[in-house]
Amino acid sequence: MKKILIGMSMLAALALTGCTKKTDAKVLKIGVIQLVEHPALDSSYKGFVDGLAEAGFVDGKNIVIDYQNAQGEQANCVTIANKLVNDKDDLILAIATPAAQAVANLTTEIPILVTAVTDPQSANLVKSNEKPDTNVSGTSDLTPVNAQISLLKKIVPNAKTVGLMYCSSEQNSVFQIEIAKKSCAENGLEFVEGSVSNSNEIQQVTQSLVGKVDAIYIPTDNMLAAGMATVAMVANEAKLPVIVGEGGMVASGGLCTYGINYYELGKQTATQAVDILKNGANPKDMPIQYLEKCDFTKNENTEKALGITLPDNL
Repeated sequence: MKKILIGMSMLAALALTGCTKKTDAKVLKIGVIQLVEHPALDSSYKGFVDGLAEAGFVDGKNIVIDYQNAQGEQANCVTIANKLVNDKDDLILAIATPAAQAVANLTTEIPILVTAVTDPQSANLVKSNEKPDTNVSGTSDLTPVNAQISLLKKIVPNAKTVGLMYCSSEQNSVFQIEIAKKSCAENGLEFVEGSVSNSNEIQQVTQSLVGKVDAIYIPTDNMLAAGMATVAMVANEAKLPVIVGEGGMVASGGLCTYGINYYELGKQTATQAVDILKNGANPKDMPIQYLEKCDFTKNENTEKALGITLPDNL
């Protein structure tokens, strides 16, 4: 009996001193707010999840991912952002500029990573892209706009006027269009702006460019990416080549692009998340990152519909 009592006393002492083995590790909560469903943003999210899994952070195992999609509505972005902040998630991923702005306006405490945001600095998400100095960091989807306008010039060498289509309420699109305007001037091209404020205007604005322009350029614009099939329907019938900002828009009917890979962008964002969750890195000290590699993609069906053959040297 004496030996038993001694053994029990030792176990109690071990428990009191914290020497018992801990088996319950904390399950981290990651909230995700995505602006709208379209191939580019969907690929970013998939790349993010896969990148986390490759680093040992598996949804349903040692992390819980709360994925929310705003379906293109700014009001939904605010509602979702409030939910994620109130849930006190360990990290929030915001996909696309309006989604990022919605959540960044509500918390300065929770680490926020953004992706598919063209210029976080001009979107007032960070103090500078080189040194954010806020609770926000992430990856930019700034595409090679100049290279894309040059691509348009190669495909339509006799083009004189280009239609620049974009959503006027998306800061990321306005930023890219300003670059496109300068690039058009450098390439000896005139331009006509075709801005939309909601998805119901896409067909009408595309039709308004027919007969006025020789080709259309659309940057990485979320509203137009989601409505790309409508643009293609009108433009292809009018034999207007549409050069776009990313590969998902090509798959949806655009002619071609020289752009970034959004899946890889999402994976790159995941490496930043791992640095925060595992190593305690602070977003304020993490520069905005960019993808250096770009891919050329084309839509062969669109090529046939337009009755053109793209040069082999593209």
